[in-house]
Amino acid sequence: MASSPPRSTNQVDPDSAKMWKNDSIEERIFSAALICLEGHYNQSPVLGPQSIAKATSIVSKTLEKTHTFKDVREVLSRNVRVWIWLRRAVCAAICDLNEKSLGVRSEPFVQTRFLDITTPEVTALIIKNYVSLKEALQMLNKLMHIARNLLVTTDPEVPQDLSAAIHFDHEVYEAICLCVNVTSKGIDGEMPEDEASRAKLNEITELCKKVLVTSLQQAHNWMTKNDRNKMLFWYKVLIESPDADSNPGPEDRHESVLDYPAPRSIQLRDEISNWLKRSSRMCDAAVSICKEYFDAQSTEKKDQWLPHDENILAWNYTPPEAWAWQPDVYDEASEVISTWNPDETDKFEQDRAYGRVSHELDKWWYGARIPNSNDWNLTMYSTIDSVPQRIEECKANLMQRYAAAEPQEEPGDTLDHPVDDGHSPEWQGQTPQPTQNFAPEYDEYEEEADDDDSYGEGPMTGLLTEVPNILDPKQIEALHMIVKSCILDSAGSGLTRFGENLQQTRCRIFLATDCGRNLLREMLVFIAVWEKDEQSLIFQISSQIVQAIHENSLIPYAWMALRSPKDIISPAQTVLLRLITFLFRTALAPPKDYNPFPDSQTETEDVEKILASEDVRLGKMLNYLYGLFRSRIVPECVALMQIQGEVRKGRLDPADFPVDNWDLERAKDGLVQYLDFLYTVADIFPLRQHLIDYEAVYELLKLLEGLDVGVEKAPFPGTRRNEPTTPSTTTTSTPHASSSNNPPPPPPPPPPISEPPHEFPWSGIKGQVLSILAALLQPPPGQSSPGNPTVQLQILQHNGIVALLNCCLYDDNNRFCRERTQLCLKWLMDGCPDASAFLQNLVSANQGQPVARPPAGSGGVTQSVRIDGIPGEVRVQVRSSSAPAGEVGEVVGDMGASLRSRLEENQSRGEELVNGLLALTVVDETGKMSLVPDEDETEDDDFM
Repeated sequence: MASSPPRSTNQVDPDSAKMWKNDSIEERIFSAALICLEGHYNQSPVLGPQSIAKATSIVSKTLEKTHTFKDVREVLSRNVRVWIWLRRAVCAAICDLNEKSLGVRSEPFVQTRFLDITTPEVTALIIKNYVSLKEALQMLNKLMHIARNLLVTTDPEVPQDLSAAIHFDHEVYEAICLCVNVTSKGIDGEMPEDEASRAKLNEITELCKKVLVTSLQQAHNWMTKNDRNKMLFWYKVLIESPDADSNPGPEDRHESVLDYPAPRSIQLRDEISNWLKRSSRMCDAAVSICKEYFDAQSTEKKDQWLPHDENILAWNYTPPEAWAWQPDVYDEASEVISTWNPDETDKFEQDRAYGRVSHELDKWWYGARIPNSNDWNLTMYSTIDSVPQRIEECKANLMQRYAAAEPQEEPGDTLDHPVDDGHSPEWQGQTPQPTQNFAPEYDEYEEEADDDDSYGEGPMTGLLTEVPNILDPKQIEALHMIVKSCILDSAGSGLTRFGENLQQTRCRIFLATDCGRNLLREMLVFIAVWEKDEQSLIFQISSQIVQAIHENSLIPYAWMALRSPKDIISPAQTVLLRLITFLFRTALAPPKDYNPFPDSQTETEDVEKILASEDVRLGKMLNYLYGLFRSRIVPECVALMQIQGEVRKGRLDPADFPVDNWDLERAKDGLVQYLDFLYTVADIFPLRQHLIDYEAVYELLKLLEGLDVGVEKAPFPGTRRNEPTTPSTTTTSTPHASSSNNPPPPPPPPPPISEPPHEFPWSGIKGQVLSILAALLQPPPGQSSPGNPTVQLQILQHNGIVALLNCCLYDDNNRFCRERTQLCLKWLMDGCPDASAFLQNLVSANQGQPVARPPAGSGGVTQSVRIDGIPGEVRVQVRSSSAPAGEVGEVVGDMGASLRSRLEENQSRGEELVNGLLALTVVDETGKMSLVPDEDETEDDDFM
């Protein structure tokens, strides 16, 4: 059996061509094992235990040899019969696995769809067929490993072409579909009650994951440095996904993002298919191998496993009279001008003359790329005058949208607002153009309540979309490598003879199709779910994917494609912004010249040439992202803070607060990431001027004011830990009788699981805002004085000193704010006489007020606090910051003196800050600030 396969009318006659004569022992014995395995999984016949054990042993040894010996890989990978029998065995195993795990036996050459089967049915079937499923999955994983190894050769193009000629990639898609069908049911469903059944289900799920990983690795090796295979894979997983509409109408389109129409489905599919036909030339070695095999077949019936009619590669090894179309024959070095003839009736010839992959895709990209790409003015399209109105609109929308008792707003009501009302986010304030608006008004999210699927809230299409929900970070690396190799420019092979960069074309397909955008969303959310840091491989590859999107000027489009109507910033947008921050941090490191404006001599040239400039794309992207910060992020966050303030003042019932803690956490995560992005920009001197020009100070001060209104400052931890719990005591600062003979209080109750939404603390936001302000105020690199005069003036104009001074009081939700405020005020007064005069007047006014003293005999406040290094709690009696030293009550414990000093320091910090700053500086008549000699540092100075 190892020396000759069984004869049949549809198989090669081995005697006529002596095709087996020169085969090595590895080729013969491995082919024999594959023939047995195909019969076993097709049940014609089923092998006995000894026979299947022998076949398994041969496959295992072959796998080991392909891992170890390069010459074995070289021999097996160039044998088309090995590839055919390998595909036949894999196909039979997948059909058997589908039947025993999902109850539906798939058919060869037919694409399997994602199955709508209930979880209990799948679980029962898997447990019933556990033994045979385990054996088949282990065998399938080994066969996929061998197929992966055979693509690692000296000349990988030969096995890549042979694999493509016999359509082995079809079995890879089938294996992925099988694993997604099984694992998604097992993960999402209810687990069996008994331990043995759970163990069986878990083991089958883990085996499916292994097969999925190996299949992705095989696909990656198959498309490495092969543009045709990359495009074919992209076509199969993004255009012809198992759950995509297989019969779209003539005008059906992929899901549109905002107002600009997405590509038409049929046009995009047909044009990519035609490009694959035109680009189907195989390498000479692969052509010779396939032609030899094809010519040796019986003329009555050709082998169906080497397609010769529908296969786009068949023309390479079949006679010209059998060709379904005329392939392109051209000189690779020649350059051709692309022409589009809309009057051409033959679609294939029309696309041949165009030469590029898709005219429909190019047409979409011209509108979807950076908004107003013909206008290089980076002036902010939305002014600060519109922010107060936007905040009020957001408050009204929040209260109305989440009010359970009120009816939902009709879609028609939101259309009554004028589009161009002076606050329109049209780019550069120009007349609205028929291009996409990437900064939607808030009401746009109110109009479409029935299309949650397009925002990732419902079922999402795509063969690979579920993969990030199945695999862990180590397992999923192959998926990220595939996406990177398909779209990153540095992984490509340069321009085609029509001047097209195929890597960029695939990146545009990635964003233009529903399946591509869904996959991108899940890959971004994966980083957040697994909390991957910047040093992880997944984050690094994801940053390269975002770099590719940026090089195609599609970051704004991607941002809007990832939006969610119920979130200020969706989780996917938050991760995208984190990756963009990383991109900005590395774009100008090490420092280099930065010019975001194209040369005046090139302004009339091709837009694509201008967008090829990294500086131009960075400037446009920053302009776009800050426009979103002003028009959407800050107004909505400040609106929430002001509603919190309404609850604090008793004007709104806490039960009527419009959002829950989950939504607030997502909003805070997005805001934190946005502020981190702005700090990164402010810390890069060439980019800092953009934020100064946009008057970013205004939004930052609005956030500080919103936090002061909406969030109560958290007291010193010792005070907060022992707040009285009796209804009669309202505050911890109210004097009450105390005696050192009282027994220690019982331990405090455990903290609540979560605070009420209206008390959401927005922890850490103030510190980030103050860091950005300090970065904007600092002088240019190499200078130590004075502060930036433009930013100083902006802070004074917007009454920012008051907001800064409000950050001086201790707030446990925003630690170290005092130190950051000191830095801000230092640069604010440096060279700014108006700011210094304002602070001096403020101190003079405070010193003129009488100091209120507590009533005589009222005693002090008794508190129990924890001190680092002291076990248990220490009871202390504390005076107010204004009381004389002689009125301090007794401190209980050996550490009384130092503890009293520490408490006094924390309670008087806010009052001392302004005086300390004025003592630190001496301002002359010209406003120039000189520093006095350094004094003893406090522990907080170490932070600065």
